[in-house]
Amino acid sequence: MTVILKEIRTKRQLRQFIKFPRRLYRGNPYYVPSMFSGELNTLDWDKNPAFDYCEARYWLAYEGKRIVGRVAAILNPRYNEKWDRPYMRFAWLDFVDDPAVSAVLIGAVEDWAQEKDLQAVLGPIGFTALDREGQLVEGFEELATMATQYNYAYYNDHLAYLGYEKEKDWIEFELEMPEELDERIARAAQIVLKRNNLHMLEDPDKADVEKYADQVFSLINSEYSELYTNAPLSEREIEHYTKEYLGIVNPDFIPIVLDENDNMVGFGLTVPSLSRALQRSSGRLFPFGWWRLLRALRKNDRADLYLVAVKKAYRGLGVNVAMMSRVWRTFKEHGIKWIETNPEFEDNLNVQSQWKTLKKRQHKRRRVFIKSIS
Repeated sequence: MTVILKEIRTKRQLRQFIKFPRRLYRGNPYYVPSMFSGELNTLDWDKNPAFDYCEARYWLAYEGKRIVGRVAAILNPRYNEKWDRPYMRFAWLDFVDDPAVSAVLIGAVEDWAQEKDLQAVLGPIGFTALDREGQLVEGFEELATMATQYNYAYYNDHLAYLGYEKEKDWIEFELEMPEELDERIARAAQIVLKRNNLHMLEDPDKADVEKYADQVFSLINSEYSELYTNAPLSEREIEHYTKEYLGIVNPDFIPIVLDENDNMVGFGLTVPSLSRALQRSSGRLFPFGWWRLLRALRKNDRADLYLVAVKKAYRGLGVNVAMMSRVWRTFKEHGIKWIETNPEFEDNLNVQSQWKTLKKRQHKRRRVFIKSIS
């Protein structure tokens, strides 16, 4: 049957775009749907502040009346200008195992890239580095996290056939919490803080988290500036991500390091795993999704690491040790036994060195692909 491509023009079509993977992965025990409302806010032209400077087009592929694939094409000029990379991004790529479908979807992205006189197509990468990025290439029998996209193994064969090659890889670890915490780490953390006139924000509540939200994302803007997929966040984007990330977390899971003037020099963002709760609710808050998420936040044996940032002036001084010491203590108090690191660049040895005292296994790998079209 002929594959027909239809560009998304309406909010109703956008909802179909978001729903498609839920049918494609129905019954798959490793797939974790995104939060439906969050994904709608990200993709909606009127809601995502990234549209202040980005352009995006979305397509659905049909065989008859049946949806068989989807893809988004994104043009982020801030990224292109910063890195001098005139690239088109693709993201939200899902399709049935049919080469005709993947060819039509990727072909639409490449055609638009050529219309824009760009040199290459890159992905999967969303609007910003805080969106889901990277295609799974190892770990197809591992549970996904809320922060990462799951995909079938055949996706990689399709992209290779279409001429796409590895650009960059992330790896992910599963960490095992020890029965007893290493007291040497706690002592080292105290020494680091005292030596540098720093202190942890003690017993934070929601108001404290909101108070430091601007500093959190200012730190992300400055300290993530050198990362491969990063471009500066605008004030509206910071407000958008503050609601998305900080609105659901337990303040106990956010270690914040302050200087003598109570200015932030480092923070971490960790969350009890929401994977099973999202699976059971299909990513929806209603009617019972909110209760499942709340329960997962309160009672869980698994946690996800999301973001860590330290000011350049304090790098190499052990601030990360102080934050990790606090995180391990929090995890112990809340009964966390397993930790997902989420993606970290395969060559980021500084981050990986933080796990040297824990039992770990590298269980997933995801990749950004690239193809020259100039």
